Amino acid sequence: MFDLDVQSGKPVYEQLMDKLKELMINEVLQEHNQLPSIRILAQELTINPNTIQKAYKQLESDGFIYTLPGKGNFVAPPKSFKNSSKEEEIRIELSKVLAEALYIGIDKHEIYRMIKEISPLAKGGDS
Repeated sequence: MFDLDVQSGKPVYEQLMDKLKELMINEVLQEHNQLPSIRILAQELTINPNTIQKAYKQLESDGFIYTLPGKGNFVAPPKSFKNSSKEEEIRIELSKVLAEALYIGIDKHEIYRMIKEISPLAKGGDS
């Protein structure tokens, strides 16, 4: 499915979360698709099942996936990704990045152009 860098300073469960989010945003994993079971994914990636469980729990907490007891984990519909605490965290980070971009001289029209360029790539989000 994908590779994780166990030598990286970033925790493996965060790498796994980032990779799964990327697959969801790029619609490789579409809403209501079942994710691999914890056991199978742990075997494929040769990592501890608890690491997968931690990533899945965090993704569920953030609204990216949902669990059906006895059935497994599934990709949540894009609109349910909206999570007020996650949204606020993104707003804060985006504000910092935009302020830095403006400070170093990137024109606001260039920023608008970049947003328009990125918007089609995030099909799951609002345009």
